Amino acid sequence: MTASPAARDFKNHDLVDEISKPGVKFEKRPARMPDGSVVAGLFNAWITLDNPSQYNSYTTDMVKGVILAMRAAANARDVVCVVFTGAGDKAFCTGGNTKEYAEYYAGHPQEYRQYMRLFNDMVSAILLCDKPVICRVNGMRIGGGQEIGMACDFSVAQDLARFGQAGPKHGSAPIGGATDFLPVIAGAERAMAACVLCEPFSAHKASWMGILTDLVPALKVDGKFVANPLVETQKMVDEHGRFCFGEPKTGEALKEAKALMARGTVDLSLLDAKVEELCAKILLTFPDCTTKTLEELRKPKLEAWDKNKENSRAWLALNMMTEARAGFTAFNEGTKDDREADFVLLRQKLAAGESWVGPLHDSIQPKAKKVGGS
Repeated sequence: MTASPAARDFKNHDLVDEISKPGVKFEKRPARMPDGSVVAGLFNAWITLDNPSQYNSYTTDMVKGVILAMRAAANARDVVCVVFTGAGDKAFCTGGNTKEYAEYYAGHPQEYRQYMRLFNDMVSAILLCDKPVICRVNGMRIGGGQEIGMACDFSVAQDLARFGQAGPKHGSAPIGGATDFLPVIAGAERAMAACVLCEPFSAHKASWMGILTDLVPALKVDGKFVANPLVETQKMVDEHGRFCFGEPKTGEALKEAKALMARGTVDLSLLDAKVEELCAKILLTFPDCTTKTLEELRKPKLEAWDKNKENSRAWLALNMMTEARAGFTAFNEGTKDDREADFVLLRQKLAAGESWVGPLHDSIQPKAKKVGGS
């Protein structure tokens, strides 16, 4: 007679025996019923990007850590949901670690091509996880952070968080998922504006765009939660006829909002409660039916991702010789208020036929703008 699973050892289907990597935390937290009571023997896997001093930007080791953690969570028989988040309250993730990009990968396309293999595997690990993946957006979700966030099945955010892409502003193209996922989730026109203009937008606007499952306040003033005061949180049209929901406040309203912010503190307890609520709802479903539903609903994102990820990897690698090298260097070495290359001078020099092989790179850096101007 064959022994029941409870009477024998399970096989280990993880890729490696030790999944921990610097900068990524993996932990199991008890699963809970909707009333908050703990369910014996079942857990939710929390995968945390733990690099808060650099806004949880992912290093090469962290990318490996996410891949291994997602695979381990998918394999874990006692895990119901995966919660993917960042440490602290400032950022979920701001994308790739620009210090590592500028100091190691810039100018080395073959190295960056190998790195992008890992990045692609990280996105695929999220999209192929056998468990529902919830992005707990504890702060900024920018650039590659936005891309790995959109690869998740659900996103629950605190409303002080900001979203957006950084590609053409910092020497890249958002082809690590944004150009694949945003048209599917938010529509072609909104995707075009987000990916080309690279203007960050509020969590309230993200919710309006359809890229969030839920949104909760995080600012606590005098013991009460208040909606993000820095943006318009009511659906309204201003005196110029512009739709203002989720847009930054200006003028006197902005001054008052900043004063209110200064009086308050950030409290993510409502965010945690909302994430637990979502996990509890998923707990009360058939597991295999849920997994199959996930697989079907992921198909539009997967189809676009699988079609483009390899040629995107090749282009991103070669771009490390030109605009990416310049953009990441500017961001890494520029000041807090000046981290962009001189776009106008670059366009002028290219129009005049100047080659990237030579002084062009140095002339468009932030420090060069201050010395000689454009």
